[in-house]
Amino acid sequence: MFPNPLTSLLGVDLPVIQAPMAGGPTTPELVAAVSDAGGLGSYAAAMLSPEAMAEGVARVRELTSRPFNVNLFVLETPQPTAVELEQAQARLAPYRAALGQEPTAAAPERFCEDNRAQIEALIALAPPVASFTFGVLDETTVSHFHAAGSVVLGTATTVAEALAWEAAGADAVCMQGAEAGGHRGTFLGDFEQSSIGLMALLPQAAAALRVPVIAAGGIMDGRGIAAALMLGAQAAQLGTAFLCCPEAGIHAGWKTAIRTARDDSTRLTRVFSGRYARGVVNAFMDDLRGSEADIPAYPVQNALTGGIRRAAAAQGRTEFMSLWAGQGASLARELPAGELVGVLEGELRAAMR
Repeated sequence: MFPNPLTSLLGVDLPVIQAPMAGGPTTPELVAAVSDAGGLGSYAAAMLSPEAMAEGVARVRELTSRPFNVNLFVLETPQPTAVELEQAQARLAPYRAALGQEPTAAAPERFCEDNRAQIEALIALAPPVASFTFGVLDETTVSHFHAAGSVVLGTATTVAEALAWEAAGADAVCMQGAEAGGHRGTFLGDFEQSSIGLMALLPQAAAALRVPVIAAGGIMDGRGIAAALMLGAQAAQLGTAFLCCPEAGIHAGWKTAIRTARDDSTRLTRVFSGRYARGVVNAFMDDLRGSEADIPAYPVQNALTGGIRRAAAAQGRTEFMSLWAGQGASLARELPAGELVGVLEGELRAAMR
């Protein structure tokens, strides 16, 4: 046991949180395995309809009686211009053609789920923990989650963002360092300026906040968790570390990219989704690097590239897939999720000694 205010609040044995990774990696089986092993499993619901959210949460509850987290994005309804869409579609035409698709695809009927409907559905589902990224909820919405019995976690990439979440009533804030794989949670200020390394970000956040702090970004083993605790965090959130587990719902080529990654294999990019995200560098990232400033913002670009990424996965064309991974990817281990949590616990105990 590693008791502290946050682990007590979450009802978990270990200061280990499996990161919510939208788009399929965080299956109910992965979530339940982590929770059963003493950590906090996280179900990523950001791309799901309210009906699919309910099905996924019900499945998690079937598989575990332990606390778990459900994550959503905080999004405004996108309103791209016709010119913006036309230019974006033309930019993507060569990749559709390379995959045997029609080069001129029709724009999707909608670019994302109704975020407010998702939030209302999650309040009704009343998960033990609800976490959010890409923005900050208003105080009234946070109070509704509290009334439903949910602990609320915010995501921040700067101290200012963390303070905004604290002011809104969050019970704890996850500080996302620049090393983290997947999408940046930045919602105040400049993305580049907000790409702060975790070792610099964490102690500043811990000093500024009254609520507990969670560390995320490049943490892959018990040594990293111990370092986060020493720098003021009360738990560590690991994402890439769980992607090679058999329960993770990702393509075999994605797992291979993680296993063969080096320390410098990843980079931040907007080309897949319109929001900066860290992944293993491939041809799609390199080809469109010069166009990053012109790409429509999330979720528009994410919706436009969805068919490309799905076709690439079906054909095993990893050069066109979003291979999200953090800077510690080379340290990933192919272990069942529950076994990995046990290994992390042993490493953490050894490091703390």
